Amino acid sequence: MSIATGKVGDGRRAYFWEEAVSDWHAHVRGGRPGFSEHITRKLRGLRDGISGEPGTVPAMRDAHRVRLTDASLESDRLPASYIAEHAVLTLFGRHQQAAAEPAHRPGMGLGRACRELHLADTLSDSAVERRLMAAAGTQDLHEFVQHLYRLVPLLGQAGIGLDYTRLLGDFIHWEGPGRDRVLRTWGLQYTEPAAAVDSTEAAPYWVRFTPDEADNGAQLAALRSGTGREAGTVPAMWPYYRTRMPAELRDTGALTRDLIAEHMALTLFGRHQQGHRRTMHVPGNSPGTAARQLLAKDGSGTEALERRFGALLTSIDTGELAMHLRGLTTLLARAGVGLDYDQVRTALRTWDDPTRPNAQSRLRNRWDRDFRVAPKAKNS
Repeated sequence: MSIATGKVGDGRRAYFWEEAVSDWHAHVRGGRPGFSEHITRKLRGLRDGISGEPGTVPAMRDAHRVRLTDASLESDRLPASYIAEHAVLTLFGRHQQAAAEPAHRPGMGLGRACRELHLADTLSDSAVERRLMAAAGTQDLHEFVQHLYRLVPLLGQAGIGLDYTRLLGDFIHWEGPGRDRVLRTWGLQYTEPAAAVDSTEAAPYWVRFTPDEADNGAQLAALRSGTGREAGTVPAMWPYYRTRMPAELRDTGALTRDLIAEHMALTLFGRHQQGHRRTMHVPGNSPGTAARQLLAKDGSGTEALERRFGALLTSIDTGELAMHLRGLTTLLARAGVGLDYDQVRTALRTWDDPTRPNAQSRLRNRWDRDFRVAPKAKNS
């Protein structure tokens, strides 16, 4: 965007929040910090739209860049892009009211803005997290915006901006097929696992898990809620991801093999650990070793377990492997037998990776050997 003209590089007219930033910078260069009266008056009009329906607030009409055609005016429902722009304009008006500098900050996605608020220590960690997850967990755009109305003043008071052009795109995709990617982007931006420097905090959840903590039940339930769901799309699971990835992948909500593998391993661990007072993550216990220990505990089901384990070993792809692991972990949980979840994550990451063509056969052979070896006493 050109600050001097308020135009953007692709030739379109800048959105109102982009024009407001240009206006503010022009006044700063002229030694008069702040917005012009023209922009200030329009900002007041945007706040009037918080309680108004899209298209019914006269003071907002000049701020819209999505234009209504005659056909859309005659329709029973306004275009989704117009409704989304109305919501973004009202949020910008509310945000800017609490901000000393322009509230529109290119590149600052919603997840990253919430992370900045988290780090600012103006609210407790859990308060920020609850607000973001409550918003992300809604199904209706109107309800989602209502949550953000309570969040953006806190961002403004902490001096944290938001990319409103990007937010408009997020809103347009919210009720369509792009919703999962939008959710994943917010979650990855908020957690930013690549920013973790403490080795303990950067470790996967199953390594950090401590039995008998008061909130373990809620945490494990959050992990189980992701079963069968796409990685990164379950807000309750966001705090537990530790997959590292470049910032550009987080910012685009990339669905990487690493993230998928960690997501699946977390859901398996959530099911496996439920109801146990000792950790079910046991380093060195491969699926083959764990199945052998299970056999030692209940030798009566030898043939059935061998069939089940054989089906796991011959899984064609990661999805089938995860399905068989779910069945195995159910049996292991009943018998109190643990599993090495670092190995599980590695297997889910590499099982059908075309760049690692020998990974599946190596894992299959190792697990099969482990199944044929008598279990160690400490794991029985």
